[in-house]
Amino acid sequence: MALEARTVIPRLRGEQWAWLAVLAVALILAQIGQPYPDVAPLHHIPTLVLLVAAPWLLKRWPIGDRALGCVVAFFLLHTLGGRYTYSNVPYEEWYHSLTGGDFAALTGWSRNHYDRLVHVAFGVLSVPPVVEVARLKGVGRGGGLWAALGFVLAGSCLYEIVEWGLALTVAGDLADDYNGQQGDMWDAQKDMTLALLGALAGVVLTLAGKRR
Repeated sequence: MALEARTVIPRLRGEQWAWLAVLAVALILAQIGQPYPDVAPLHHIPTLVLLVAAPWLLKRWPIGDRALGCVVAFFLLHTLGGRYTYSNVPYEEWYHSLTGGDFAALTGWSRNHYDRLVHVAFGVLSVPPVVEVARLKGVGRGGGLWAALGFVLAGSCLYEIVEWGLALTVAGDLADDYNGQQGDMWDAQKDMTLALLGALAGVVLTLAGKRR
């Protein structure tokens, strides 16, 4: 009886543990010298919850290494954005250090667009794991691709609703730092559109890979 009552950690392959370890290390490194300690928990706690639940989630939905790599890649991008509250990711400084050039002058951008990159990445990187989960449920590739599009649209919408809820419940400055609108009244709509475009790109890449 004691053995039956004991919680058993699912056995994962070495590659899967390696992916989770990479994300765990990145999450720890993101807290060292954290420049925005008030906002950081809002970004990083969900990632920590995912890491803790990952063995059980992977037992429930045993996706392959490539699909898991897509999930981890997205959360790595999110972890980097969360360290700098997205709006302050210093990619311009990094570009200048590497090339000596002016990235803002090169692109003509007047805002920090790292959040846009992550929304596109959410769309692209969601397609492989959703297609695999759909396959595990007996859904064909075509149905899985439609499911991926629906997942990205629903996930993007839910995220924007959560941002709105936080804006109503937390202190003003903290909400502004987390939401990262940077004065753009259409920020939510643009983010959802970019995620959808990313998902469409992911569908095209999946179909192209199948043909090859």
